[in-house]
Amino acid sequence: MSGDGLGTVRPLPGSGLVARVEGLLLVCDAAETVAADLLAALHDTAASGGDGRALARRVAQVLAVMMGEPVACAVAGPVGDGVAVLVSGPASAAVTGPGGEVRLAGRDALTWSDRLVPGPVTGIELRLPEAGPAHPLARLDGGVVVGGGILCDPAGAGAPPAARSAVPRQAEAPATEAPPPAPYPMGPPDPVPPIPVPPPPRPEQQAWHPEPGPQVPPQQGPVSGPIPAVAPRETDALEPTGAMEASGTGGEPAGPRERPFEPESRERPFAAEQPAQGGPQAAPEPEAAPAAQPLVYGVDCKNDHFNDPRVPYCAVCGIALVQRSLAPYQGPRPPLGVLLLDDGMTLRLDADHLVGRDPDRAPEVADGSVRPAKVTSPDGSVSRRHLRVALDGWDVNLIDLGSVNGTQIQPPGDPNFYDIPPNEPVTIMPGTTVRIGVSRTMRYESHRNR
Repeated sequence: MSGDGLGTVRPLPGSGLVARVEGLLLVCDAAETVAADLLAALHDTAASGGDGRALARRVAQVLAVMMGEPVACAVAGPVGDGVAVLVSGPASAAVTGPGGEVRLAGRDALTWSDRLVPGPVTGIELRLPEAGPAHPLARLDGGVVVGGGILCDPAGAGAPPAARSAVPRQAEAPATEAPPPAPYPMGPPDPVPPIPVPPPPRPEQQAWHPEPGPQVPPQQGPVSGPIPAVAPRETDALEPTGAMEASGTGGEPAGPRERPFEPESRERPFAAEQPAQGGPQAAPEPEAAPAAQPLVYGVDCKNDHFNDPRVPYCAVCGIALVQRSLAPYQGPRPPLGVLLLDDGMTLRLDADHLVGRDPDRAPEVADGSVRPAKVTSPDGSVSRRHLRVALDGWDVNLIDLGSVNGTQIQPPGDPNFYDIPPNEPVTIMPGTTVRIGVSRTMRYESHRNR
């Protein structure tokens, strides 16, 4: 079995092109004008150490600019012990995994079909319409050849592939190679650059910097350091005692810079005014409603605006904050800004959001833990459950929910986009542009208006 984990790969007869490069597979119609672009996407992904998910994303970008009838092509590549597959036009694919055989046909979609099949995978077949049966002695160790499809069957590498469709799996001839190969070891993709782990006691995530480090400018402004050590744990501050309550009755404080530290929750002027933020959706609410907002530690400017204790200037009036003379206290968190989508839609960051083309049926939306944000794209690259926007303290985090086409971020002042790892929170800074799938974008703005 080869080092890329595919075992014996056999080309099927045909007039198209088939390719195997570093564990990545491609089948396409040689007569199409984009055949060279598809092969370039395959080689570029392999050269950069990308996995099957990265290959599917690159091929989707090539197909998205095509007009007319869908291009006949199919690609596959490992993602962990599973495999990512994309098919377009008259091409088809079949992947055998623990749940049985999964079949995809490009004709069943307006653009293309894609799937992430969990492992262990025991067979992959990519096929153009005119593909014939594989010759038992033919094999593709690497490169690009003329053909109509690819058959990869590690579990039965010694059996003639022509018998694969004619007889059941148990009737195939035993493998001549000893010992038989183990279940399809697709192998993990190249490791994702590590995300810095924040030091205790601060629970918030630090902003993620993709490698190489010098490409991303150092953080400035709102995310500039840990919460002052004077702030106690939230769980300890939610149980005020009589002594604590009495500590706030010793006379009217002279100003926010002289206000003594008070760990219990207090009503702030901003809490009563909070429903007025959010434009036309902000209808008047009872004063008790803002109490449902999460409690966070913050500081007041001299105009009584509640702020992130890490920022140097007030987010409302812009006045300078001198943290050494300010005492953090616990209060309801104000909205952290907005996400501005490229079609004009605005997501107000006062709660978590689930972004996708069909978020309403997601279980986290049904139980009320997040708000749905329906985002679609003409190229079909946005998944049903694509991205979660999670608020943690004063930070805005993005969590890609294992989408096929992924999520990318462009930090402020950086001309490049970077992939974020799936199912891991990544903190974004104000001014960050987020790409959802292939073509949809949104921008994080942290401005707050009183």
